[in-house]
Amino acid sequence: MDGLNHVAFIMDGNGRWAKAKGMPRINGHKAGARAMEQIVPYAFTKGATVLSFYAFSTENWSRPKDEVNGIIKLLFWLLDKNLSYLHENQIRLLVTGDLSCLSKVRREKVLNAINATKDYKKTVNILFNYGGKSDIMHAVHGLIDSGIKRPTEADFENYLYNNLPPVDLLIRTSGEMRLSNFMLWQCAYAELYFTKTYWPDFGKEDYDKALEEFYGRNRRFGAITNPK
Repeated sequence: MDGLNHVAFIMDGNGRWAKAKGMPRINGHKAGARAMEQIVPYAFTKGATVLSFYAFSTENWSRPKDEVNGIIKLLFWLLDKNLSYLHENQIRLLVTGDLSCLSKVRREKVLNAINATKDYKKTVNILFNYGGKSDIMHAVHGLIDSGIKRPTEADFENYLYNNLPPVDLLIRTSGEMRLSNFMLWQCAYAELYFTKTYWPDFGKEDYDKALEEFYGRNRRFGAITNPK
């Protein structure tokens, strides 16, 4: 579908979903992981080529330690479970963020998976230990270290954690209406879609509603349509 390349998700509401059902918060994150597994193949069939998922932010370290550990374990369980799926469907894995927080074993596992899928064209991008501000600062530091004194936008993008196409559609679940430090550079002209649905309940029909809204908008990128 024309105009839709990169779709990004702020997967919000896992904990509240679990609380509403009288379950531990980690159960909500597990349900959210299942929702992500359902959305990935469907979104590709609907025309996207890059899917980004905000899995763990730089601010999430302030959460209870058992929840943080549970989320990280869940992410590596997802990696182990779905690596063969990525190969079978020729999907590239990217993990965007500062991986220095991981143990050497876990970091190598991530880097090996990224390297093993690097030649595939469709992309699933997991944002882990990520913040939009830290992404920008990462690029700034890289440019300074490289000696580039008057960088272009293309130069800057080369020094972000990962140089991906700009986000076309950003979907945030659970009713919150803010970016929460998510891909600030890449979302410069993203269409923003907010839904009150908690992420674990977000399914194909919800995604279709987001697409309907996206294609009903006039994306001008700062220009004027049909100037008189």
